[in-house]
Amino acid sequence: MSMGQCLSPCCEKQGLNSPVSSIGDTGHPNHSRTQYLAGIPVSDSKENCAEPNPPVTTPNSEWKMFTPYPKLPPIKKQGVGVETKRLSLMSNQVFENKILSLFDNYKDKNEDCILADGIERLCMDLEVKPEEFIVLVLAWKFGAETMCEFKRSEFVQGCKALKVDSLRGIQSKFPELLVEVRDKQAFKDLYRWTYKFGLDSASGQRTLPTDMAISLWKLVFSQNEPLVLQRWLEFLEKHTSIRGIPKDTWDMFLNFTEQVGEDLSSYDDTEAWPSLLDDFVEFENDRHNQNVTAD
Repeated sequence: MSMGQCLSPCCEKQGLNSPVSSIGDTGHPNHSRTQYLAGIPVSDSKENCAEPNPPVTTPNSEWKMFTPYPKLPPIKKQGVGVETKRLSLMSNQVFENKILSLFDNYKDKNEDCILADGIERLCMDLEVKPEEFIVLVLAWKFGAETMCEFKRSEFVQGCKALKVDSLRGIQSKFPELLVEVRDKQAFKDLYRWTYKFGLDSASGQRTLPTDMAISLWKLVFSQNEPLVLQRWLEFLEKHTSIRGIPKDTWDMFLNFTEQVGEDLSSYDDTEAWPSLLDDFVEFENDRHNQNVTAD
């Protein structure tokens, strides 16, 4: 996502562009006008520059007659540092009008938001699929409240937070976002946000349907799958009477994957685990004992 540059003088003072006064046939400067070098006055007047007793010209001192100003600092080196800093700041500049134009390309004709069709086209232009993990992470960074929907404010603030204002800019952030969610706390924030994201807020839904929860568990753990995940999902699919996943069960399952080993041997049923996790561990232990007896 490109952005323009504009270079302009840092300051403009009266006389900065005045030409350097000419030097006459005698080799002495014409002191009737002020001389300037890089905008700095190097002599003020004939009276200030004139010496009451001009020095005798010698091979070692003759060069002093042609040096009417002190040695200047290394201007070029100083300027390079200032310019580099200025360009660095410009590289992070984001234009809100470009973000709004990008939003308008995908927003619904009748609603001031990007809906399912627009998100599908946006994903296509970003060269990703809507069901990919990175799209979930992008929605999280945009602070999206509803699945398959980007409000104008969410899209604009999200782009500003990422410092992007074009499709290419968004694409360039994908590797950085994937690295970010490898952090334990960042992933925990993403994981807990995902539950609310999956709810149908329009209907006032408070509990995530089991089939939706299963899909979101597969998606949110797609980059780093816990060893117990597949057995947990199989348990939910087999017990069709489980029609919804409460938020505390969703949140505690992340703790469960971190604290309980693959064989569930470290599970302590005296701790305050959700009852659904108690049922899962009991189911797995029974199945394991049945397999041992069968062998």
